[in-house]
Amino acid sequence: MLTGKQKRFLRAKAHHLKPIFQVGKDGVNDNMLVQVSEALEKRELIKVTVLQNCLDDKDDVATELVAGTDAELVQVIGATIVLYKESVENKTINLP
Repeated sequence: MLTGKQKRFLRAKAHHLKPIFQVGKDGVNDNMLVQVSEALEKRELIKVTVLQNCLDDKDDVATELVAGTDAELVQVIGATIVLYKESVENKTINLP
């Protein structure tokens, strides 16, 4: 579980990132979870955008992504979800 200080640190790091996934009207599916997991392993910190045509609530989408990838939810701001998961092989982020 992330502390408040760690979340602030990750939010600052995520600020300049561009979202690399979009959740559309089909919501979160298994294929997306696999891709998000792989991206988290490579980058540790990613952003996901929830498109306007998505039928699920953005908080539900965030919960599904966290459950499906074992990631930590850093924040949901607007339609953007920030996820963090410590990488096994490519560890680059040292949390405070």
